[in-house]
Amino acid sequence: MNARENTKNQVLIVDDEPDIRELLELTLGRMNLETRSAENISEAHHLLEQFSFDLCLTDMRLPDGNGIDLVRHIQVSHPALPVAVITAHGNMETAIAALKAGAFDFVSKPLDINDLRNIVRSALKVGQAPAGHPGQASLAGAKKLLGSSTPIEKVRVLIEKLARGQAPVYIHGESGTGKELAARLIHELGPRADKPFVPVNCGAIPEQLMESEFFGHKKGSFTGAVQDKDGLFKAADGGTLFLDEVGDLPIPMQVKLLRAIQEKTVRPVGSQSETRVDVRILSATHRDLAGLVRDGKFRQDLYYRLNVIELPIPSLRSRPEDIPFLAEFLCNKLAASLGTGVPRLSKDAQDMLIGYGFPGNVRELENILERALTLCEGGEITAIDLQLPDFGRMYDEGDGDTAVAAAGPAGASSLGNDESLEEYLARVEEAAIRDALVRTNQNKTAAAKLLGITFRALRYKLEKLGID
Repeated sequence: MNARENTKNQVLIVDDEPDIRELLELTLGRMNLETRSAENISEAHHLLEQFSFDLCLTDMRLPDGNGIDLVRHIQVSHPALPVAVITAHGNMETAIAALKAGAFDFVSKPLDINDLRNIVRSALKVGQAPAGHPGQASLAGAKKLLGSSTPIEKVRVLIEKLARGQAPVYIHGESGTGKELAARLIHELGPRADKPFVPVNCGAIPEQLMESEFFGHKKGSFTGAVQDKDGLFKAADGGTLFLDEVGDLPIPMQVKLLRAIQEKTVRPVGSQSETRVDVRILSATHRDLAGLVRDGKFRQDLYYRLNVIELPIPSLRSRPEDIPFLAEFLCNKLAASLGTGVPRLSKDAQDMLIGYGFPGNVRELENILERALTLCEGGEITAIDLQLPDFGRMYDEGDGDTAVAAAGPAGASSLGNDESLEEYLARVEEAAIRDALVRTNQNKTAAAKLLGITFRALRYKLEKLGID
């Protein structure tokens, strides 16, 4: 049985360099932490059997093996013990490999004491939860991902696991599936919960303002810069930066973003110096990011840096058993916001919802129910009140993001007399755009997501069609 000699947090240091061990022991000692040191993996295994630790700091290169081997051993034998890996400066491939193996975080040589302290503090917060159980707060939080189907249960379990680390997470799924909700849960259940969660829609920022928005600017650095401004990285310092629709970033901004993530520094526009920032990066997109890499539209090095761990979010049609419960929850929520009685879903309405394809997923379900709530009479929502588009019943499993634009809303699905294919497609596209705007209460950002296109693409199409 592991023994604990006192109430101080215990840290295991594994490094074959005496000067590094001494530096770590002194630094952690000043943080009121108790340390034990090992020169190799064999000694580390022996200490892990004898004592209970709250954190392990291990070098990557050791005389009798690799630090990643120790990470994997701890993942199996001591799953609640966070491990931070010490890597050579600039060796991001090794750092990413360590994170994929289950390391909590990494710190590069030469050691930056402030970085080290931040990692230690965050890791000790994780270590305070019972082994294999993130705690009651996390269990309650994860239930915000409503449903009891197998796909959503898998997501819930993975979110709780991801919340315990600091590795970048790439969340992917169709529009409206709840990618931002998943990102918020990872933040709220982790050691950064008391720090900011800063979401940003990368597709909604004008390209010429991106650098200023992300990194900030100094007064007078460009026309309109009337005062100093902190960017999104600084706003998220200590917390989490969520890059939604990251696939919409232009290549020049991808280069600057990669450097900021790797160096953990930002340079405001017009500044001569860099500022250190400590943020966890979560990213998401409904697009095929790997496909964008193959097409040369997204940098491969940034893709690998963001996609350390992948979190797929299932579509609503892949978990139809959750639809009745979600519908009931959303009806209660909508009725409370509107100050009306809670409506009852008729059997035919429930059956129709279960059989519908939901190209817009949970977001579309909420929009449909909100509309039905205003149309229903007698406190019951019927199938007629739902007014589901015809194309939903013919939904093709293969392409969730283009179904809306390809099929169009009801009434736009047949070729008119003397109408060319080009005219027909233009009519279908306009009808789909107008329908999406109606279903999202003219919210252009939400409409773009529902249509499976970028905000900039929608704005261009609206201008072309003359729609305000």
